[in-house]
Amino acid sequence: MKGIYFINDRIQLNGLSIEESIALQENSIKQYMTSRKIQSVKLNPYQLNDYYTIPHALLYDLKKEKMIFDCFIYYSEQVMEKFIYTYPAKWLILKSFFKEMISIEKQNDLNIQKVI
Repeated sequence: MKGIYFINDRIQLNGLSIEESIALQENSIKQYMTSRKIQSVKLNPYQLNDYYTIPHALLYDLKKEKMIFDCFIYYSEQVMEKFIYTYPAKWLILKSFFKEMISIEKQNDLNIQKVI
């Protein structure tokens, strides 16, 4: 399986600092990917990290590649919430490039489930 993962580098999760939140997201996602034998795909060779931090940049790169990938992995709905509510049409387009959207941490937020 091949997947792309997203880390929100501007959010504080569970009262952690931003640096700790980034580490939490990255470690959780990498552990999940390893256990499920998911290979990380890097679309842009000039990208500094193996993951994306800007959904618009990911969408741009996906449109250039014109490929469907197995999965898009992110830590929780909370890390994508701002993008989903601000750009619902772009979220739908982003989702169309993946067979499966995987949120590592499940949360019971009925409002966001309606949008997703």
